Amino acid sequence: MNRTIPCFVAGVALTIIVLVATVSCTLQVNNATNGSSRMITVAQSGKADVIGADSAALQKAANLLRTGDVLLIGPGTYQMDNSLFVPSGVTVRGTSGQTILRKSAGIESALIEDGDYGESQLTVSEPQKFRPGMGIVILDDILKGDWDVSVTAVTGIEGNVTRISPMTLRDYDVEQRHAKVRNTFPILCAINTENVVIEDVIVDGNKAENAYLDGCRGGAIYLYQSRNATIKNCVSRTYNGDGISFQITENVQVLSCESFGHTGYGIHPGTGTHRPLVKGCRIHENGQIGIFLCWRVRFGTFKENRIENNGQYGISIGHKDTDNLFAGNTVTGNGVCGVYFRAESIKNSGHRNSFKGNTVTNNGNTEKGYGFYIEPYAGDILIADNRIAETRSGSGRTQRYGVYKVQGTGSLQLQKNAMQGHVEKDYFEGEPIKLSYRTVP
Repeated sequence: MNRTIPCFVAGVALTIIVLVATVSCTLQVNNATNGSSRMITVAQSGKADVIGADSAALQKAANLLRTGDVLLIGPGTYQMDNSLFVPSGVTVRGTSGQTILRKSAGIESALIEDGDYGESQLTVSEPQKFRPGMGIVILDDILKGDWDVSVTAVTGIEGNVTRISPMTLRDYDVEQRHAKVRNTFPILCAINTENVVIEDVIVDGNKAENAYLDGCRGGAIYLYQSRNATIKNCVSRTYNGDGISFQITENVQVLSCESFGHTGYGIHPGTGTHRPLVKGCRIHENGQIGIFLCWRVRFGTFKENRIENNGQYGISIGHKDTDNLFAGNTVTGNGVCGVYFRAESIKNSGHRNSFKGNTVTNNGNTEKGYGFYIEPYAGDILIADNRIAETRSGSGRTQRYGVYKVQGTGSLQLQKNAMQGHVEKDYFEGEPIKLSYRTVP
């Protein structure tokens, strides 16, 4: 993957044009004492600070927040035509089980002219599909993932010219690479923030009606350059990409959440994420991986999660992902293996990761199946006091190996694990077997 990281959309929240034509507002906060915390409310009807049922209403309310405030979103389904950008120092709280932020149906148009680096306007073949305030992404056949897409918003339309802010971050080619624009974006965002809490919100990616956007730039819930954030009691579902993604972050906690039905990864910490805590979550039925540690995820704790029935791997560890603890998790029913250490150079491998007290069972498919599959050159790995087993019978026994260590892998300590039921071996050192970890639609 291309990991050259440009400046991201740090100023997005300040430059979004919010549609307010359909939003009525009855402010109830003027009598708050200066400096005190306030409750800003959004509802689809009745009495609230902001009345509305879409992302414009939510963003209007968020723009009223100051440090220490709570944004309370009432019951109902809110259509997300753009991201909800959350400022620092606030809590966003839904009504448990009833507040749903749902991505609008996807649209796209080809560009007529190249979209060059630093553009603030694009010439679009079907401008009638777009409107001011809409979140969009610019891409082409080559620059279509990782950090190469530009996530921005429409600020105005004049004929075929669509004005955007912030500017584009790459050169998008029309003639050779079919450059295009789509209304794809992360749904619930905290960008360049500190001390944000998000709780009791359901975020629905509506993947059946939307194009793919991976977790570097997108996600149902997305954090970028954020510190001391907490996501708790939230549901992230059916995003065409990743469920909960947090990039270049510190001290992010994901607690008692559910992430399922995404095309890509359930939870995706990456790009220099330090000290994450993922605890008590259920991560299941994702197309690729349950928990994907991307690049430089360090000193994290992943505990008491249930990670099951994901298309490829339950947990994937790779580039400079070091010094993490996985404890008390149940990792079961995943398509290839429970835990996958990706191949890296010696210096860049996932060293010093520990697995204690986990249950890793019944992973694999009709061709391949592993509890742990460890590729070079990860080392100083501790696997202790785990249950690693195949518990089924007959042709259903797909977890053929408990721990498969590829020759050339670094040091591995196995201590007091209960391993049983594997068709081949509980522990085996052998030649590499080709496994993939990412397929971009």
